[in-house]
Amino acid sequence: MNNAAQPVCTAQAGKHLTFELAAEVYGIEITKVQEIIGIMPVTHVPRVPPFVRGVINLRGRVIPVVDLRVKFEMESQADTERTCIIVVQVMRGETLVVMGILVDEVSEVLDIKADQLEPPPAFGSSVETDFIMGMGKIGERIVVLLDIDRVLAGDELEAIEGAANM
Repeated sequence: MNNAAQPVCTAQAGKHLTFELAAEVYGIEITKVQEIIGIMPVTHVPRVPPFVRGVINLRGRVIPVVDLRVKFEMESQADTERTCIIVVQVMRGETLVVMGILVDEVSEVLDIKADQLEPPPAFGSSVETDFIMGMGKIGERIVVLLDIDRVLAGDELEAIEGAANM
């Protein structure tokens, strides 16, 4: 008998902003998205985790930028004209933190219905997937739905906030 906990779909039906990383499609709840901006100069901050690209000045506010390719341990690539920064609002405890996530390309806003949602696959206890809320089945495509609040663990988010406050 298998006593391992089966993954649960925590994704909600509704609108999700989809984007690409290494030819795979990911989505985040549209309510977490503040805005989408084109790639802009990013100021490197010393002694931050490798996935923190640095900080940007967004209309007078310094916000950290996380390179999701590096965070997800994907092969890095040079920025292109399609590279974007999605400015998101992440909950850290009771505090709302504004940060940017660097993605290869923003795709579209999808309205995902409840019957299109599945729990994430079980990969075993050695693979951490708690940041995946579920899988959206859109025709033949699968969209990995991310819990942007969990993509970064507490210590990592602290380091990122520190970068923005230097």
